[in-house]
Amino acid sequence: MNRTKTYQRKKIVLFCLITTVILTALTGRAWYLMVDQSEYYIEQADQLHQRERFIKGARGNIYDANGTLIAGNRTVCTISVIHNQITDEEAVIRILSEELEMDEAEVREKVEKYSSREIIKTNVDKEVGDKIRLYQMDGVKVDEDYKRYYPYGSLASKVLGFTGSDNQGIIGLEVKYEEYLKGTDGMILTLTDARGVEIDQAAEERIEPVAGSDLHISMDVNMQQYAEQAAYKVMEEKGANSVSVIIMNPQNGEIYAMVNVPEFDLNDPFTLLEEPEEEISAEERQNLLNQMWRNGCINDTYEPGSTFKIITMTAGLETGAVSVSDNFYCPGYIIVGDRRIRCHKTAGHGAETFVQGVMNSCNPVFIETGLRLGVDRTYEYFSKLGLMNKTGIDLPGEAGTIMHKKENVGEVELATVSFGQSFQITPLRLITTVSSIINGGTRIIPHLGVSIHSPDGQQVTTLEYETEEGIIQEETSRQVREILEQVVSAGTGQRAYLPGYRVGGKTATSEKLPRRNGKYISSFLGFAPADDPQVVALITIDEPEGIYYGGTVAAPVVSSIFENILPYLGVEPSYTEEELAAYQIGAAQVPDFMGMTAQEAKEALKDTEFQVRYLGEEGVVTDQFPLAGESIQKTGTVILYLSEPSD
Repeated sequence: MNRTKTYQRKKIVLFCLITTVILTALTGRAWYLMVDQSEYYIEQADQLHQRERFIKGARGNIYDANGTLIAGNRTVCTISVIHNQITDEEAVIRILSEELEMDEAEVREKVEKYSSREIIKTNVDKEVGDKIRLYQMDGVKVDEDYKRYYPYGSLASKVLGFTGSDNQGIIGLEVKYEEYLKGTDGMILTLTDARGVEIDQAAEERIEPVAGSDLHISMDVNMQQYAEQAAYKVMEEKGANSVSVIIMNPQNGEIYAMVNVPEFDLNDPFTLLEEPEEEISAEERQNLLNQMWRNGCINDTYEPGSTFKIITMTAGLETGAVSVSDNFYCPGYIIVGDRRIRCHKTAGHGAETFVQGVMNSCNPVFIETGLRLGVDRTYEYFSKLGLMNKTGIDLPGEAGTIMHKKENVGEVELATVSFGQSFQITPLRLITTVSSIINGGTRIIPHLGVSIHSPDGQQVTTLEYETEEGIIQEETSRQVREILEQVVSAGTGQRAYLPGYRVGGKTATSEKLPRRNGKYISSFLGFAPADDPQVVALITIDEPEGIYYGGTVAAPVVSSIFENILPYLGVEPSYTEEELAAYQIGAAQVPDFMGMTAQEAKEALKDTEFQVRYLGEEGVVTDQFPLAGESIQKTGTVILYLSEPSD
């Protein structure tokens, strides 16, 4: 009996203990849920009774040097549905499919989906969005949004870049300045009941979006447009694959224009310029798009050829390895080690001074200069002039120089490098280095960004770029400018000659790899005024057909660009007496000499009072100045360009 009572007492005690433990646990859990986790469950309850819709913040605008809008926003709409709030499902499906021009089955699938919010379509024209809003359909939301818009279409497409569906930058300035341009999204909060239906007369809570900052750049729409027109013209005339042009201020690195034709439509960046004839995979299409978007001025490297001789000349003059009065002899080739390296003029230039060698773009002269410099001094100046580093431009994807390692450079490698072969460089790196040479010896950073402004137009940040003075002596800079001016006035760059202006420059015709495949890049680098450069330009023409020499094909394009932009920049012409006599408008019409030989042109001119000046020693007339049909004084001079093979 006692044993039974003891057992019962133990059961009671155990029951009480278990009950106590359970009650304690429940109390602790209740405390945890009601106190420790109260904020979490309050938030969950709020979310159950709230619907949130994001409002995109407007992206900052981009303006050119004159304050012209070149990248802005258009108001568009996002159409969405909230399933639990729809009262007439069939009407919603029918109206949305009609107004949005979408397949009814696709709309039905989204409308019938049980979700807190289902987006039907984004980037809908505002007119369409407003029309849908007028239907006042329960459960259908029309929220205003922003879509990037480029008023000039394809202008500077590979520089400006574009945005994706999320309004974030993908390439170009749009991605480089993303942190400034992107806005901050806002939000609309609405109260609903447990079924997700909006509560009538419940006030909406609205968090306003914040617009992004505006970017002001150095690019000038007018110069960009003219440079693109000139590039398209020569690309079409010469059947070239592509043409690039960079125009910049050599004093401070501001880029006025950067052209990569063919350009693409910034308002439709995912459509290829040429659709493949056969069906391609998504990966293949993306590769083609990536190629279409490439900015060849900074992303691609090439063998610069004779434009690089400017660097060799600078190092030679700076170190004293050569002087302007040094004498050379060109038999049409030079022997270096076990290699016979020819000059572009196979018959040779004969005896010539260093200056004449530059004017003739004579390979043996520059090879001899490079050999005098030696490997150590050559690479020392490559480093001083910044050639071994990227320029630091404010655009993504800049490629670096592909150069021989110093320890692997022998006489032959040094010889080929000295006249611009056997290594690769970007057009931007080349023009930036030359700018630092001709501006008196100050290293600059090329750039487009100038300042950041608030949405109300107030300037908040001035973008600054480092410079370094004294990388070469001012005297060397002056000598280089004077020699390059003679290249244009009487050397291989004569087709860049522009009456009234002092133009300096250097031509190049570089053979593409593999050698002797008949494919070339023609280029010309020019600057003006030669005594105080305010603008420098570099054009590269990829695989021109027919005559491909840089002096014949590329130099005239830069001349035509300068003819338009120098007055625009406020650089007034100053004519010599000879130029005034030769080019002043008068009564006599200039005949057409295109395609004639020098002898035929001379015969045609014998009964006129025109003076004739031939540029080139052989071939036929490939260009003339003034153009056929233009009027000049009877005593004026007609310049006829012969197709002499030269770079």
